[in-house]
Amino acid sequence: LHGSSGKLTGSTSSLNKLTVQGSNSRRSQSSSLLDMGNMSASDLDVADRTKFDKIFEQVLSELEPLCLAEQDFISKFFKLQQHQTVMPPLAQPETEELDGSMPSRIPPQADQRYALSSEKDTVRLMMNKIFQSIEPELNSLIALGDKIDSFHSLYMLVKMSHHVWTAENVDPASFLSTTLGNVLVTVKRNFDKCISGQIRQMEEVKISKKSKVGILPFVTGFEEFAELAETIFRNAERRGDLDKAYVKLIRAVFMNVEKVANESQKTPRDVVMMENFHHIFSTLSRLKISCLDAERREAKHKYTDHLQSYVINSLGQPLEKLNHFFEGVEARVAQGVREEEVSYQLAFNKQELRKVIKEYPGKEVKKGLDNLYRKVDKHLCEEESLLQVVWHSTQDEFIRQYKHFEGLIGRCYPGSGITMEFTIQDMLEYFSSIAQSH
Repeated sequence: LHGSSGKLTGSTSSLNKLTVQGSNSRRSQSSSLLDMGNMSASDLDVADRTKFDKIFEQVLSELEPLCLAEQDFISKFFKLQQHQTVMPPLAQPETEELDGSMPSRIPPQADQRYALSSEKDTVRLMMNKIFQSIEPELNSLIALGDKIDSFHSLYMLVKMSHHVWTAENVDPASFLSTTLGNVLVTVKRNFDKCISGQIRQMEEVKISKKSKVGILPFVTGFEEFAELAETIFRNAERRGDLDKAYVKLIRAVFMNVEKVANESQKTPRDVVMMENFHHIFSTLSRLKISCLDAERREAKHKYTDHLQSYVINSLGQPLEKLNHFFEGVEARVAQGVREEEVSYQLAFNKQELRKVIKEYPGKEVKKGLDNLYRKVDKHLCEEESLLQVVWHSTQDEFIRQYKHFEGLIGRCYPGSGITMEFTIQDMLEYFSSIAQSH
């Protein structure tokens, strides 16, 4: 070694040093990893997932300096890559000689480049021989993590991407960089499988025909995924992969919520849509996922639309005959009958109007609203806590309809003195007392 051995970092000493440092922690964590392997994904919580993340990070962190030290040792020991300098571009081939013959000499830069490439290949070959088990062992660890819980692919994608980026910054052609790059392909494939698996579960979901739907499992599943992913991918290099996954997942969530709503027999379609899109909107608003801003607005739009639709359809029942009567009045006006002449129509004269109004005294209206409250309560799930929201919207819609009926009476039956048998103030008291009594 010509007196240079004191400057070398021997491979055996590097390996021993790292082994002593990590053996105790690896021994204590190996049993925990095996224990995790016997658990189902449903048994795992954030602490369990963090445990695997720490083990995976420790493996990569201990592997990285070991490989770099070994490669440095090989290069120095065998005097390879000792004179790496920036080479100028290869010279252009010389022009033909006057006699037409080609020049015989090869540019010196080509010789140097060939020698350097050959030296790198030699180092890489040696590293492959020494560490040939690293890639399959890493793939085995990745397979175990994926088997324990497919969500581990999120941790592994972020960690592996960071270590690949670090290795490439040191030496993009190194054994470590190449090996980790190959393993990263497997990790990314597992991440894609995780996303596809979630979408498949959404498509295969079955709902009970005997109980109300409530918040669908894949809606809460998306919330769980997003909460975990936002924690893991904060400031990560692979944020783009997560954003693409988000878009695929949320579109599948939207599509399958509508599918379940259309198939629901126990719970009205509007309720399924309203509750689940309210939950989606709340999740996206809380997590502030910028790539899903459009979907957040769409979820809010769907929630409010179906809330309004449900309220209007429900309100048709307490004042059903009154609604039917005034729908007939509006139909006559739409056909060309002047508003002030509607009262001359036999089916819509003043006597018929008084008869319908008498069927809805304040006492009966309150009774009808109380029955409506009970029915709405049966439709809605407890976890979303939308009962008071729906009840307040029902009150607003009831007042709007009341004012609409009053307006029609004033225009179509002017001077008749006909009024409803309850006032807006009466209605407000009905709604308040009913809500407080349940």
